[in-house]
Amino acid sequence: MKKVITYGTFDLLHYGHINLLRRAKALGDYLIVALSTDEFNWNEKHKKCYFSYEQRKQLLEAIRYVDLVIPETGWEQKSGDVREFRVDTFVMGDDWEGKFDFLREQCEVVYLPRTPEISSTQIKRDLGR
Repeated sequence: MKKVITYGTFDLLHYGHINLLRRAKALGDYLIVALSTDEFNWNEKHKKCYFSYEQRKQLLEAIRYVDLVIPETGWEQKSGDVREFRVDTFVMGDDWEGKFDFLREQCEVVYLPRTPEISSTQIKRDLGR
């Protein structure tokens, strides 16, 4: 079984997120999503989410491409997750291109193109948040 992992906040879930998850799942048999916790988002990314971690987790678990959701609590956990879950492929959006190349010693690293016309930031801006 080929395992794939991706990371993100997935707040204000939209079709760009779904595209990423669909394409990530197509790279293997089992997709793990490491979902940023509220504390990690606030303390490290300086982001306040509209939906709580538990709400975002429920949304992701309802998506047919997602097999497992785990908490992302810090930047440094990626290497340990790859080892613990025996991940074959690490996937991120291409806005992170090159940032996780250090994981190539452990697994394949793939940067997928983002859906260009949509982002959570754009939705927030359009809604005046």
